[in-house]
Amino acid sequence: MLALLVYAPSFEGEFISDDFHYVAHNQYIHTPNLDNLIAIWNPVSEVAELVENYAPVHLSVHALEWQFFGSNVVGYHVVNVLLHVLGSVLLALLFRRSGIGAWPAALGAGVFLLHPANVESVAWISQLKSSLALVLSLGAILWHPRRPALALLLFALALLAKPFSASALVVVALSDWLSGSSAAGASRGRWLLGWLAVVVAFGVAEAMAFSLSAGLAPTLYADPWVRVAMILSVASRYAVMASFGLGLSTFHEPAPVDSVADPWLLGGAVFLVLLGWRVIFCLRHRRQEAIYWLWAAAGFAPLSGIVPLPYPMADRYLYFILPGLIGGVLLAGQQGLPALGARLGSGGGVRAVRAALLAATLALLLFFAFLARERAQVFYSAESFMADAERNYPDGAAASTRKASRAARRGDHETALIYLRSARARGYNRVDHLLKDAAYGGMQGDPAFIEIKREMAQDWIDRLGGIPEPSHYKARALAQAYVAVDELEGAARVLEAAAERPGPIADELRADAETLRGELAFRARLERSRRGVSPLPD
Repeated sequence: MLALLVYAPSFEGEFISDDFHYVAHNQYIHTPNLDNLIAIWNPVSEVAELVENYAPVHLSVHALEWQFFGSNVVGYHVVNVLLHVLGSVLLALLFRRSGIGAWPAALGAGVFLLHPANVESVAWISQLKSSLALVLSLGAILWHPRRPALALLLFALALLAKPFSASALVVVALSDWLSGSSAAGASRGRWLLGWLAVVVAFGVAEAMAFSLSAGLAPTLYADPWVRVAMILSVASRYAVMASFGLGLSTFHEPAPVDSVADPWLLGGAVFLVLLGWRVIFCLRHRRQEAIYWLWAAAGFAPLSGIVPLPYPMADRYLYFILPGLIGGVLLAGQQGLPALGARLGSGGGVRAVRAALLAATLALLLFFAFLARERAQVFYSAESFMADAERNYPDGAAASTRKASRAARRGDHETALIYLRSARARGYNRVDHLLKDAAYGGMQGDPAFIEIKREMAQDWIDRLGGIPEPSHYKARALAQAYVAVDELEGAARVLEAAAERPGPIADELRADAETLRGELAFRARLERSRRGVSPLPD
């Protein structure tokens, strides 16, 4: 009930951003037939390209939801919240199994339940994959000692919901190692080979899907030094977000580090050194605490910049980091209390410390609940969603595009061009937005605006033009690029060729191609009329 109350501000909203290609406009999940099901589970199908990941379990659940809820967003939100609650309960059970006391375990799970950084993973409909994957991962970790076959199945399903579930392998491997070399431990160790095989198989499928979609995007930080520096900077920012629930945003666009004296870089270096020291210390003493610190590290590693993701920083990525951080803090505190009690030398002093810690944790929970409810409002509409990015990163690409659109709408074309160039310098290349946004209607003939469109369109032509048989969605993007540079014949040919291949939007591509052919015929008649040639009959 508490979680539903906190997330209620997002319930009556609308589909936003990624929700459209995952759910609202994804024809593969709307019609539950065999062909669509096969496409969802095929790692090199158009579906994987569309969502830029191999996530068949995630999409299968969305397909099931669509049959019940259709375009009514409330049901999707409630499912996300209930999964988040279940994940918090399972996390409490895992804390208890690690030797954490009942109250600390409950409070730690409460911190996870109400943490404002988790709002993006819960209030954003298409992020169902995060809460679903965590529930399956925690189920696999909890079942592994007693039902290893079931645990392996849950782990495989978790990976097929979201790749970050691979961090569960670190948890169970360390748990088995710390449990000793008993016969039961050896048996579980053999099951871990199955976990590793599943990770390898999934990694191959995910690599194929990623290379066809997000892997085509240009590297955000091309300079190797900047990439290394940003790993430390992002670690520092995540530490602040996790500790205080501050610095959250729908689109993070931190400025590249340009100095070794950058405070975010230095803070990240100190944080990672301390974390590394604590991990080594706990491993040497075979403490359960090491499991949680390494869990957090495993959640951070793929998004730190080591893997060149197009957007390496986001609130939602903390969803697989926070469980490790919370568990590590709880176990470290539990280890430290006896030493503190020995120093205080009296039971009353220890009780006072415990009472103070309880009061501080409850205050933190109230603070987090307030922040989380406030952030839930961000995921109500596209306007509130994008306004949050502009507010937090006023010089970012998202902010610049919003400012450009507003300037164009009021007729200030010069200012609009300034902001578009700023967004372009940060990698913005959504030429389709410039074609569809009515605010730019009066700028379509402006030579400077045309040049910006051509630059963006050329990015897409360079990336997609050499693909022999582009998928339907890539063909649509490529055609839009050709339209932006006024190569209507090339756009029509791309659409016609793609429409000949099976797929859920073949009819739409064919209709678009016919529209382009009609425009080409109209231009031809105008040209003949200009030259004084009698027009041919329609």
